[in-house]
Amino acid sequence: MKRTRLRRIALDHIRPLRGKLALGALCMLGFIATQLLMPWPLKIVFDYILLGKRPPRLLSGLSGLEGERKVQAILIVSVAIVGLALLRGIFSYLQLAITSSAGQRVVYAIRREIFAHLQRLSLSFHSRTRSGELLSKMASDTNTLRDLFADAALGLAGDLITVLGMFAVMLWLDRKLGLIVLATFPILLVTFFYRYRTVRGSVSRQRQKEGRIASQLAEILGAVPLVQAFGREQYEADRFETESAASLEAGIRTARLEAAATRGVEITRALGTAAIVLFGSLEVLAGRMTLGTVVVFTSYLSHLYRPLRDLTKLSKSFAKASVSAERIGEILEAEPEIQDRPDAVEATGISGSIRFDGVTFDYGDGRPVLKDVSFSIAPGEKLALVGASGAGKSTLVSLILRFYDPVAGSISIDGLDIRNYRCESLRREIGIVLQDSLLFGTTIRENIAYGKVGATDEEIVAAARAANAHEFISELEDGYDTVLVERGASLSGGERRRIGIARALIRKAPILILDEPMTGLDVESEGKVREALDNVMTGKTCILITHDLASATDADFIVILEDGRVIERGSHADLMDRDPRYRLLYEMKTGQRTLSLASKA
Repeated sequence: MKRTRLRRIALDHIRPLRGKLALGALCMLGFIATQLLMPWPLKIVFDYILLGKRPPRLLSGLSGLEGERKVQAILIVSVAIVGLALLRGIFSYLQLAITSSAGQRVVYAIRREIFAHLQRLSLSFHSRTRSGELLSKMASDTNTLRDLFADAALGLAGDLITVLGMFAVMLWLDRKLGLIVLATFPILLVTFFYRYRTVRGSVSRQRQKEGRIASQLAEILGAVPLVQAFGREQYEADRFETESAASLEAGIRTARLEAAATRGVEITRALGTAAIVLFGSLEVLAGRMTLGTVVVFTSYLSHLYRPLRDLTKLSKSFAKASVSAERIGEILEAEPEIQDRPDAVEATGISGSIRFDGVTFDYGDGRPVLKDVSFSIAPGEKLALVGASGAGKSTLVSLILRFYDPVAGSISIDGLDIRNYRCESLRREIGIVLQDSLLFGTTIRENIAYGKVGATDEEIVAAARAANAHEFISELEDGYDTVLVERGASLSGGERRRIGIARALIRKAPILILDEPMTGLDVESEGKVREALDNVMTGKTCILITHDLASATDADFIVILEDGRVIERGSHADLMDRDPRYRLLYEMKTGQRTLSLASKA
């Protein structure tokens, strides 16, 4: 039978902690033993000291006690009560400390596994999965598992052993009263299983709604300027309130189910206690039972229903954990669509020749984004990819980086199909400058060094100089140790772009990809970025994605894409001579550019 996701996750991550859990189990047994012994000193006091009943052979020393000896015996029993309470507290503390530590370690391991797995999953997975949903699974669902492992790793077994132990003792003391207690169990079992089933469904719906809330929150927080610019604050607040209200209703329903089950246990406990007091008192009056035995029964009952009540609470924890495990399992069981072949080789020392041979690609919807694309680039050459938005330029670059694989055709680097290279090593040989230079909320030094593991300070500064970034970085109060705000919003667009260029340059990769590096820059920033790019591109195989034909004029050759097809290729001079449409488009673009520069001047 296939194991449930909760069981699989638990077993896979608890197995390394078997030693700790075994020690925790010993502490749990010690706690249960002291709990079973707790009412017996009272029985000894009532039956054998105060009422003078004949004690068993083990307690024969209590026979015929009078005067001060009775007082001494009561003092000894009182000390025993305190001693049992201390032992019970010590065992309880040790068990809680051990299981809590185990729970924290399990969740730490699960989060590491999820995070590492998310990094390996293909872009197609991330494009169809909301980031807020992933954050909810990483934070909320792993916390739910932590609560289960920390509070209930041994709790369920301990509660069951406690119930069985107390029930066995009660049957040994008096079979009729023990059977009366047993008669209440079917009611509790029905309550337990009904509650588990209903709560699990309610929790599942609540978790789904919480995931949608997290996704909506992440989306809106990332678009606050847009929301404020269009005056949509109230609209977004209303939309968030709608989702939150749905989650609130699910949470209230879950709380009501839990409260109903808890009250059911309390009512059952009251019925059982009343029956024991009634029948036990009648037995005492008839001389068939001692008062101490009734005290033991009532004491056990007060403790017996507590673990049963805890079991109903555990049902909620298990229901939540089961749902959370399902959600986490969806991530861990997702397989990367892009995987290394068993015989894949390291991409080291490549010269940088690139060849597209009949490449066709779609995103799984059957609508080709690229159609039979073919061209080649020699080492050290510069290729400009030109075309309207949606022509397939960025998709083509994604295929070079093996974010996706072609549906048909092949892409080769240095004559070898890139699917025969290990992905990680292939991407190390490629530097990239994005249109939106993504920067992390760390220091400038760390952002530049992100391009190369173990980069030295000298390499970081050299890359910044080559990218025309050293001057403005040095003028900052903390220089290279300046901590950027999220996405580098405290810098201008040109400054962010130059740090992105430094990050690509420090990699010293033979292949360089530039994705619209001039978009959105003013004249001054564009000049500095262009100078930085000239430094970066020297001696490298470069692919420049651009809408600006003026930026493509110094390319060795230009590939023009339209609707995913190559409609023209050649150098700027060739295309100006033989392609009237290209010449007209170039003259229009450069004319617009001249007017723009003049207006800015």
